[in-house]
Amino acid sequence: MQTLPTFVLVHGAFANSFSFAPLQAELALLGHRSAAVDLPGHGFEATFPAAYQAPQDLGALAVEPGGIKGVTLADNAARVIDVLERARRNGPTVLVGHSRGGVTVTAVGNQRPDLVDRIVYVSAWCPVDLPVGDYYAEPEMADVDPAAFAPAVAGNPVELGLIRTNFRTADPDALAAFRHAFAADLTDDEFRTFLNTFQPDENLDAGTSADRAQAATWGRIPRTYVRLTADASLPPAVQDRMIREADALTPDNPFDVRTLEGSHLRWLARPKPAAELLASLAEL
Repeated sequence: MQTLPTFVLVHGAFANSFSFAPLQAELALLGHRSAAVDLPGHGFEATFPAAYQAPQDLGALAVEPGGIKGVTLADNAARVIDVLERARRNGPTVLVGHSRGGVTVTAVGNQRPDLVDRIVYVSAWCPVDLPVGDYYAEPEMADVDPAAFAPAVAGNPVELGLIRTNFRTADPDALAAFRHAFAADLTDDEFRTFLNTFQPDENLDAGTSADRAQAATWGRIPRTYVRLTADASLPPAVQDRMIREADALTPDNPFDVRTLEGSHLRWLARPKPAAELLASLAEL
């Protein structure tokens, strides 16, 4: 009897394991194990400053310390490696990264390809030719305006040692920017519900050139890229570019490319199609 894999799920920026709960329920109903990871400083390790509560004190929010300060990509990778080592006691593993979580799963693949039977990117960063930050200057990201979130940014990231975003803002411009980037195809209630699962703080370290996909290690892991067709924060053009770059790096081990309709967050808010897609990968 074939041993089914454990899906190890890695969240993106400002997110946590909680956002995977509906997807995990669907996977369980299809007979699959999954483990959603909280990266360091996320989930119940997150800092929610008192000033973040209502009524908000924006002056205090801009200066209050956050526990994620100093967390590095290496720390993130170490957390996931620990989970994978434990999960592999039960059989194969499929490592799934979303959004900025792709940077972490790439780092894990570079370090410990022996722990991963398949790596899956769901509209996730897979840096190959460039560090993540450099892609923002490329034509494929021309329609993405990071400055659109400026009204919700709290404090100076250099002084705080972290990125702090006020997801509880009432600023209509900031809310419109969040909605456009992440969830244009969700209802208002779904959008606000998801926004309230986010945490305010994220670490600064998104990796360097040394953390890009390495052919000798990461490149030997079977891999799938799940394109999200209406993603406005990581547009299909840049998703496709990273797929092309990865396939050029290891032409004998190209991406298995799948596609889901919807925005950056729709697959998590309405997870049945995504669960069915992931379940199909267990048979490869």
